[in-house]
Amino acid sequence: MKYYLIAGEASGDLHASRLMAALRDEDPGASFRCFGGDMMKAEGGELVQHYRDLAYMGFIPVLMHLPTIVRGMRRCQRDILAWQPDAVILVDYPGFNLKIARYVKQHTRIPVFYYISPKIWAWKEHRIKDIRRDVDCLLSILPFEVQYYQEKHHYPIHYVGNPTVDEVAEWTKSHSKSPLKGEASLALGEDQGGSRPIIALLPGSRKQEIRSNLPRMLQAAAPFADDYQLVVAAAPGLDEAVYSPSPGLPQRGGDKQGNLQSSIVNGGWRVVSGQTLRLLQHSTAALVTSGTATLETALMGVPQVVCYHMKAGRLASLARRLFLKVPYISLVNLVAGEEVVPELVAEQMTPENVRRHLAAILPGGSAREAQLRGYERMAARLGSPGAPKRAAKIIVERIFSG
Repeated sequence: MKYYLIAGEASGDLHASRLMAALRDEDPGASFRCFGGDMMKAEGGELVQHYRDLAYMGFIPVLMHLPTIVRGMRRCQRDILAWQPDAVILVDYPGFNLKIARYVKQHTRIPVFYYISPKIWAWKEHRIKDIRRDVDCLLSILPFEVQYYQEKHHYPIHYVGNPTVDEVAEWTKSHSKSPLKGEASLALGEDQGGSRPIIALLPGSRKQEIRSNLPRMLQAAAPFADDYQLVVAAAPGLDEAVYSPSPGLPQRGGDKQGNLQSSIVNGGWRVVSGQTLRLLQHSTAALVTSGTATLETALMGVPQVVCYHMKAGRLASLARRLFLKVPYISLVNLVAGEEVVPELVAEQMTPENVRRHLAAILPGGSAREAQLRGYERMAARLGSPGAPKRAAKIIVERIFSG
């Protein structure tokens, strides 16, 4: 069978690549074509366009790059018509993917599957009309979505488990926490700070997120730099310049060429790429921009502060109270159904606030042990590994029976 997959960011690329592997197990003759990223390409997908060419977030950036986004969408539509897959599989990325779903239903009889369902329970609930009309099968990775979709909107949905559980479990099984030079060399060379533990900074996967959140994270963590290494997890596929220091920030560790893959200097910080789970494995605490990374951090057992800065913070907070339909923004708290991790959003995300909450989750801090117990409750709700396999089985069975 021929499968056409569309993902619009780094986490979607990862989840889609795992789904592709599971689809091949269920359907050995599977072939793939995709809008996505390097991981989907490595899994055997013929990459039509990379997600980084279309990954814009926020009203102004989207408006400024609207012609590029429209061209990408038209290219995707034409490519689906030309290739005539047996299934179109949409992975998150609802602003783009729901438009693709509409086009596919209007112009073809190709079934549309949605893996990682749109978060309409948080905002844009009206999209249920589009989903009901254009999506043949909705696959959820968040347990509370089943009740929301089925009881409130009478729309059938399959909870298949959460792929992050699989990814963390598989990685942990194959990467024992062996001693590292200086506690965390992370393939970067010797830790010139001795054996200092690590504070991990995960500022997001999009340029706008990183530029908005990373400077404030660094300002918050700077006072701890004498006792901790500050290490930033870089998103795959982004230029190094995104992580360049801003005026007034502690300088990044580097060699004479400014190479990111280098040793830390006292009071400084460094960046690692493609090693997020390894970084978390050796971290004492983390500052994390909301998203899948909050789940990864929790499943790795690292206490965290969720940080998400927005421009016009007070206005953003007002909009959040008016339009956001859920009490939390982090997946950890949403899955747990309680505030396990602190969330500092919009104008609340100041270096001073972040610093105070960070101190509380470091060893000896007042909130550390309670947060770790909350992680256990959250993990129980997510359930066991096997999400890609369960999703692939549903997709293949429906195609072959359809």
